[in-house]
Amino acid sequence: MSTDVTSGANSEPGSGTPASATFTEEALTQAPVSGKMARESVTVIVTLLVATFVVILNETIMNVALQRLMTDLKVDAPTVQWLATGFMLTMAVVIPTTGFILQRLTTRGSFMLAMGLFSGGTLLAALAPGFPVLLLARIVQAGGTAIMLPLLMTTILTLVPMSRRGAVMGNVSIAISVAPAMGPTVSGIILDHFSWRFMFVFVLPVALAALAIGAKYLTNVGERGKTGLDFTSVVLTVPAFGGLVYGLSQIGGANAGVVPIIALVVGVVCLALFVFRQLKLQKSDSPLLDLRAFNFRMFTVSTLLMVVAMMALFGGVILLPLYLQNTLHLQPMETGLALLPGGLAMGLLGPVIGRIFDKVGPLPLTVSGSVLMVLTLWQFSRLDGSSPLGWVIALHVTLSLGLALLFTPAFTTGLNPLPPHLYSHGSAIMSTAQQVAGAAGTALLVSIFAVVSASSGLVAGMQAAFLAATIIAGAAVVLGAMMRKTEGAGHGGH
Repeated sequence: MSTDVTSGANSEPGSGTPASATFTEEALTQAPVSGKMARESVTVIVTLLVATFVVILNETIMNVALQRLMTDLKVDAPTVQWLATGFMLTMAVVIPTTGFILQRLTTRGSFMLAMGLFSGGTLLAALAPGFPVLLLARIVQAGGTAIMLPLLMTTILTLVPMSRRGAVMGNVSIAISVAPAMGPTVSGIILDHFSWRFMFVFVLPVALAALAIGAKYLTNVGERGKTGLDFTSVVLTVPAFGGLVYGLSQIGGANAGVVPIIALVVGVVCLALFVFRQLKLQKSDSPLLDLRAFNFRMFTVSTLLMVVAMMALFGGVILLPLYLQNTLHLQPMETGLALLPGGLAMGLLGPVIGRIFDKVGPLPLTVSGSVLMVLTLWQFSRLDGSSPLGWVIALHVTLSLGLALLFTPAFTTGLNPLPPHLYSHGSAIMSTAQQVAGAAGTALLVSIFAVVSASSGLVAGMQAAFLAATIIAGAAVVLGAMMRKTEGAGHGGH
């Protein structure tokens, strides 16, 4: 990560500060006017970035393996889809608790919990005898991943001066964009030579190495609070988000019946109860998710923009490998390599877009990105069995450029105005919204794909699903045009 460093204001070079020391928010954010960051701050962020890279790589490593898993585990497409949807749904349920976790545990404690869960889930997945155990392992992995993402975002908000946030968020996008791009490529190479289990055998030593590095070098950021955990709120998250995603995934099925409709109704009711509960708990300053972050207009607009982008993106991420393998008849490794340029483009452009954001603000970037996303998804809906592979790759690279223009400005603009006591809650709300939107988008678009494919063929199913994604993405153009530059509330002069 290309970040200027200098000795922290409250630490001496060569002082041999132990890994267990706690650097308070004040100490770690005492940066000179030039915007340089303390060396300890860079160490903390880089350690979290490495771990985040590993867990996000794992999130997409399954995408090109779904066909193989359907055969080896003898399950159908709607069932195997739950390895992706269940992962995102678990994250959506766990992420709301991270505001509590990050305030009650130290940075090192949160990190050890996250990577411990992730490593344990990875080992269980490698040894899974069948689909139920593999799904359980993915849920355990998701629990660790859910903690890592808000931990990284909250730490950046605490440590990075306002003038550098765009650039640092751009550097972060290298990890969170290149990792998803590498996932399908890595799994494609593995599946061409080994069993699907080796996808997890490959990830496990990397995860354990990240755990060991973090245990040795990670320092604690900020100070622990005494926030209580409201179990009623935690319980409500399960039927709220579970009902919504299950209902969306099943409502278009051939034998849907009334169960998906009931699930959707239960989900909506429980979500309303969850929101009501949080508003009540805010009066005593003890909500699971502090919804007062929505009092900041740009946080609300940015979160909605991320929701729309994630619904379109995650459905496309699932559909594109299916199209490449089933319609263009690519092998798993070829599919992974076809998707690699787009992900690399998104990651490599991240730092450039971050620096541009620091100079010009979000509006030019988000408008351009949302328009590119809509046009590219519309072109995806026009692909057929004779479309050239080069054109598909070019479209994917263009879509990745559009998303890169959206993500860094949306994250930074949305989180900038929040005061420090809302950092963990704002990060958790935005991450929860992303995961629910991603799960819902995947479920909805895969259902459309399955229904249309059953009656009109695979190509028609894929075209219908991408057309739906195009319509959803249209809302991003309106939201992108509403973005405005925000000033920070948390660090005064920074």
